[in-house]
Amino acid sequence: MTDDISNTPSLGRNKGSKRKDGSDAENSQPPNPWPVNDNTMLGETSDELNDARLKQIAAQGSAHFHRLGWKRLAIVTIVEAVALGALSLPSAYHTLGMFPGVFLTVTIGMLSIFTSYLVGRVKLAHPHVANYAEAGRLLFGRYGRIGYEIFGAALVLELVMVVGSHALTGSIALLDINGGHVCSIVFSAVSAIILLILAIPPSFAEVAILGYIDFVSIVAAIGITIIATGIQANKGPGGLSGVECNIIFAFSFAIGQFSFMDEMNTPADYMKSIWASGGIQISIYTITGALCYAFIGPSVQSPALLSAGPLISKIAFGVALPVIFISGSINSTVALRYIHGRMYKNSHLKYINTPMGWASWIILVVIFTLIAWVIAEAIPIFSDLLSPASA
Repeated sequence: MTDDISNTPSLGRNKGSKRKDGSDAENSQPPNPWPVNDNTMLGETSDELNDARLKQIAAQGSAHFHRLGWKRLAIVTIVEAVALGALSLPSAYHTLGMFPGVFLTVTIGMLSIFTSYLVGRVKLAHPHVANYAEAGRLLFGRYGRIGYEIFGAALVLELVMVVGSHALTGSIALLDINGGHVCSIVFSAVSAIILLILAIPPSFAEVAILGYIDFVSIVAAIGITIIATGIQANKGPGGLSGVECNIIFAFSFAIGQFSFMDEMNTPADYMKSIWASGGIQISIYTITGALCYAFIGPSVQSPALLSAGPLISKIAFGVALPVIFISGSINSTVALRYIHGRMYKNSHLKYINTPMGWASWIILVVIFTLIAWVIAEAIPIFSDLLSPASA
């Protein structure tokens, strides 16, 4: 009863498998611990696997998910937050005014750095905490299960709304580039498909490589917008009110910090990435919010690229497409790593390095992206989607 499933065929060969010349068929070829076909089922536990194979899968999976250094972590946290945050800040500055906007940007930025410092300290003291759900279990003590469920639900709800807002921004960008000749729901669906594809890689170390492209993309798009609005000095009545929620949303990089640090090869280096990320974000947000609001005035729109004029907004949106989709996919990965890890906590499938592991991961990516897309269609106003996500 204690023999695992991979030993059953070899037992049968030992009992009755003899060649005509009297030699054992078992001894005629080297043993192969890997079966020809992977017939494991979803939810299969380690007791049902060959020990040698399970150890190899675990070793490969663990090594794959511990390749993130502090420099790549800084890039991941920057690109996760900067995209939508930078695009929504000028409208918040319009509502708050120049000085309150700058003051809140710097203050909330410093609070975010301090928050990330505390999150990192918790992770170093409790290495098993891989997400905010586990942090909730730790925080609630004897009622840890309740904390786990509450924080886990909040994490998924927050991130699905963030991904939905990226799908909406992608739709706005593609619609603006196209000139409005195609129905917006078509571009919304295209955005969702792109987000789905980019969310398939499960490791943040892999996503960080795209992060360099992402970072160059958003800096270039913001630069084009600032220069164009400064030249045009386009002013008009109106404006959208994002208020401080847009600024809070802009510094939401700590939402994935537990998951990011869980992949670090040297977690103690996390503050290097936090200082680098926080400093760069404060600078980008302050410059973008202040200059765009100063140049555009009351007619500033959200996202800010829409305020640059028809031609320039098309160019800026085209340059910003990588950051819109790559940043959104990172948020999908954070949520899905929690969901997938919870579903297959005691299974080899959690390492996502077997056919069934990949199948389970891709199915979750499809479901999660579909839900985010539905939310984006249900709340088709950019700033209105940021406010509940910030809450």
